Amino acid sequence: MNFDDQLRRFFGTCDLDTLTPAALAGGIEHMRVDFGLETDQGRRFAMWSLLYLLGAAPDLDVAFKNATDRDAARNFMDMMDKAAGR
Repeated sequence: MNFDDQLRRFFGTCDLDTLTPAALAGGIEHMRVDFGLETDQGRRFAMWSLLYLLGAAPDLDVAFKNATDRDAARNFMDMMDKAAGR
């Protein structure tokens, strides 16, 4: 799942800065519902990653039943923290 494809699918645009708060919230809600229904491991991780970047990701123990997936998500969070200089 391509990042731009996710943005278009859930928010109707690749530029989140153009969204109203209501449109952003609606896209996040749509993404959270689809995340809960998604069975493909890679697609779930891609959606969780974007939700994390938007500050709306479910907790790791809720999002991922598999310990390997939780570890990958922790690594992603660490990389994003480093990139942000935290």
